[in-house]
Amino acid sequence: MRILGIDPGLRNLGWGVIDVDGSRLSHVANGVCHSEGADLAVRLLSLHQQLSAVLIQYAPDTAAVEKTFVNKDGAGTLKLGQARGIGMLVPAQAGIPVGEYAPNSVKKTVVGVGHADKRQVEHMVKMQLPGAVIVGHDAADALAIAICHAHHARSAGVLEAALRKAKA
Repeated sequence: MRILGIDPGLRNLGWGVIDVDGSRLSHVANGVCHSEGADLAVRLLSLHQQLSAVLIQYAPDTAAVEKTFVNKDGAGTLKLGQARGIGMLVPAQAGIPVGEYAPNSVKKTVVGVGHADKRQVEHMVKMQLPGAVIVGHDAADALAIAICHAHHARSAGVLEAALRKAKA
């Protein structure tokens, strides 16, 4: 299974692609889409085009996006939500299922602590994806989201198998 993790941001939208084979994770690629233009609509379009190119190049089976947390800056939260919408729209347009994870859930899954800082997340991503050259915090966060999705998908598969066995 190939997973695309997306860390939404209006200026910098991080992405990371991993392959999952049983319990083995391997790094495929990572990067950052930088929005271009001064107008919000143009910036969103640029993120859409760049993320669409990533999707075409790496052909993931599924995607995962970080949920937006609401902060004191309402306007900033709304703009982040629009970038998150791009992160959900692009895979959905391609018919790819999209999982959503809260930031604390991602950190707890990858680091073991729900309030880990960016350096801890990046360190643990490197530990779980040996040899990966990560292009920045946004890409590291996106890889962490993909890893989180892999763990949750694996758990869901184990649960489904147990339920099928129990019904038999």
